[in-house]
Amino acid sequence: MNAKLAALGAVIVVAGLVLVDSLYTVGQNEQALVLQFGEVVKIESEPGLKLKLPVVQNVQFYEKRVLDVDPPVEQVILSDQRRLDVDSYARYRIADPLLFFQSVRNEATASTRISSFVNNALRNVLGNYNQLDVLSEQRGPIMRSIRDQVESNAKPLGIEIVDVRIVRADVPEGTVQSVYDRMRSEREREAAQYRAQGAEYSAQIKSSADRERTVLLAEAERKAQELRGQGDADAIKVQADAYGADPQFFSFYRSLEAYRTALGASGTTLVLSPKGDFFKYFNDATGRGLVPAVTQQTPSGPTPAPSPAPAVPEVPTQPAPAAPGNPG
Repeated sequence: MNAKLAALGAVIVVAGLVLVDSLYTVGQNEQALVLQFGEVVKIESEPGLKLKLPVVQNVQFYEKRVLDVDPPVEQVILSDQRRLDVDSYARYRIADPLLFFQSVRNEATASTRISSFVNNALRNVLGNYNQLDVLSEQRGPIMRSIRDQVESNAKPLGIEIVDVRIVRADVPEGTVQSVYDRMRSEREREAAQYRAQGAEYSAQIKSSADRERTVLLAEAERKAQELRGQGDADAIKVQADAYGADPQFFSFYRSLEAYRTALGASGTTLVLSPKGDFFKYFNDATGRGLVPAVTQQTPSGPTPAPSPAPAVPEVPTQPAPAAPGNPG
């Protein structure tokens, strides 16, 4: 009796083990491959409780969710021969578990392969651009080109590349100073070029302004000379017309101007003959000057005595300065 119970118990245990080995669960975020002697016999992508042959078959589970890959930092040479240490990451999904199993077997190997694909794509694509392109608005198209290249390499492995991004792109420590020196020399060259252009423009503007100034001054001087000449001609004509109307008055007026000029200044000494032309209007407005009276004969009486000559004007004089060395 005891032997029968022990055998029954053993059968129940074996049956339980076989039943447990025949059942497996596929999670909501999982997909499974049923393998028999290393060959894939079934693909389970729907979640739930599943059956398989005990002992003979085993199950390989893979994630349905998006997985991350963090490749090592890669040093890239750009088109301008500058070096950058590029830190990137990639996100992928197992699109074909059978192809994935046949090509890479597990996620660790897939991460290694994807890291290699990403670094190769970084070198190939970034080698066609310079540093400014990587840091400018062209970064979006550059990253799409890298993702497309990585996806074309990963697709035969049953992997769908979701995204590839550059986390950081730094200049290597050994070349930072050389990059700074190159940037400074480039900026100094551009500054010198701009200064030279500014000096050239300044010289052109100044020369143009000087030329316009010279032309304007010459034109103004010419116009002024014309107006001055026209004014002088008009003045001469007016004076000639005025003086020609009464020449005797003109002579009298000029003599008065000469008297005012010659005799009006203080401290002036003149030695002149009173019978000269200078004094012809001095005592006689008619201009006859110091002319003696003419003796007229009358029939009834003796000849009258000549009238006395007009008084000679006294010209104020000052004693001449003593000669040097002969005091008064």
